[in-house]
Amino acid sequence: MFCKKSPLVTFLFSLALLFATASASYSQDAAEGESLFKNNCAACHNTSDEALVGPGLKGISERRPIEWIVSWVHNPQAMIASGDKYANDLYNKYNKAAMTPYPNFTEGQIKGIVAYIDAANAAPAAPAAGAAPVAGAAPAAAPSSGGMMEILLVGLLIIMVLVLIALLSIVNTLGKLSGSEVNESGKPFFQSLSENAKSLAANSAVKTGIIVLALLLGGKATIDAAYGVGIHQGYAPEQPIKFSHKLHAGEYQINCNYCHTGVYEGKGANVPSANICMNCHNAIKRESPEIQKIYSAIEKNEPIQWVRVHNLPDLAYFNHSQHTNVGALECKSCHGDVEKMEVVEQRSSLTMGWCIDCHRQTDVNAKGNAYYDKLVEVHNKDSKTPLKVQNIGGLECSKCHY
Repeated sequence: MFCKKSPLVTFLFSLALLFATASASYSQDAAEGESLFKNNCAACHNTSDEALVGPGLKGISERRPIEWIVSWVHNPQAMIASGDKYANDLYNKYNKAAMTPYPNFTEGQIKGIVAYIDAANAAPAAPAAGAAPVAGAAPAAAPSSGGMMEILLVGLLIIMVLVLIALLSIVNTLGKLSGSEVNESGKPFFQSLSENAKSLAANSAVKTGIIVLALLLGGKATIDAAYGVGIHQGYAPEQPIKFSHKLHAGEYQINCNYCHTGVYEGKGANVPSANICMNCHNAIKRESPEIQKIYSAIEKNEPIQWVRVHNLPDLAYFNHSQHTNVGALECKSCHGDVEKMEVVEQRSSLTMGWCIDCHRQTDVNAKGNAYYDKLVEVHNKDSKTPLKVQNIGGLECSKCHY
């Protein structure tokens, strides 16, 4: 027998379902908004009420209606020009520094950012604003596999020492058999090395051993020097403007993508233009001598002559987005802890062996990517190990060389 639900029960059930759906949607919006905020907003805004370049955003959903926020994000200059009092008060309060417009953000994305801000302030310990987005961490790349030559040379050296010992033993035995084990002074032939130095030097086996040893050591030194050609590990050039990554990326937690705009989307990461610097420094530390160099470059319409730190030969093809976006590698996988560097230096060797070692060890980020479904299926039939970059052509010459 079925019991018909009363209108009150139906209403309460619908209300609970609506609340659960809204809660799940809110959580999803906040998760999406977190990534958008950290990649686009955190350089100028805090999720707290503490001002940075722009105002702190705590309670923004209570201060302004969502329609106003959407219009402001899409085109802040138009809002100012329209005479909106709140917009003009903000503009004047923050030294008339115009906010960068984001016309491509959908209303849903902006609501997601607001949801993240509200969630960050509701949490007991909100994460620091501007932290880099979580990416699949690659295993630390092993050092370059150029040690095979050293092993070979050490092995040859050991063999030569053993041969030399054997030859000396034979000479000693022959000396005893010929009755010459005692010299004119009555001392054993090999008792004192200093007394028999001339005899050892005249020995053809000793001469050959010394020559071969010298050739091996000289060859190893030559090969080591040849392996070092074009490797600039530890290179930290002085830049025309003293820029601290430790301050900007570390203390202020500005995302790499804010300045290096192509890091997730382009073949190269891009060196930031002076205009990107001015997004903050038209209001911050304008009187600093280093910041004045940026103003000078803009006034003269001249690019800042940054010195490149990481440089691959023209014969090697490398795509940033393929590694950071598709592969989900963190910047530190190749560049080290940049957020701790006062002056950026090349931490990795960037040799072919170093890249190949990484391709051999790194798992393919195939989760949620239908492109890899068939490859993973075929790979799992013959192997129990995870799909590595080397299994999808990561060791083919043509992948990195034209």
